Amino acid sequence: MDVKHIAKQTSKTLISYLTYQAVRTVIAQLAETDPPRSLWLQQFTSRENVQDGERYLKALFREQQDLGFRILTVREHLAEMVADYLPEMLRTGIQQANRQQRCQQLERMTQVSDVSVEGSPPPESTTD
Repeated sequence: MDVKHIAKQTSKTLISYLTYQAVRTVIAQLAETDPPRSLWLQQFTSRENVQDGERYLKALFREQQDLGFRILTVREHLAEMVADYLPEMLRTGIQQANRQQRCQQLERMTQVSDVSVEGSPPPESTTD
């Protein structure tokens, strides 16, 4: 297991997600202050794949440089806000999700066992 590679891939995914959230934030801001630009950015986003945040931003810079810089600023601000909470939330979230999955699996295993027990003949009693 290459932990460094996993960390890099996780970071890349998180950066793209923060780009997506920054785009949503800018679209909402523009909807209030400049509706035509908000519509343009929505249409651009529907044409360009925001799942790859860096490729999306390169394409945006080619068409609307000021919006690209605005999204970079919002993305950086979002990253600063979540960075402090993320490690603990990640650990806690994984632990809770794992616990929930284990409980559900145990319940399923128990239900299967109960059905097997009900369908099988009763154990023979031995009296000494």
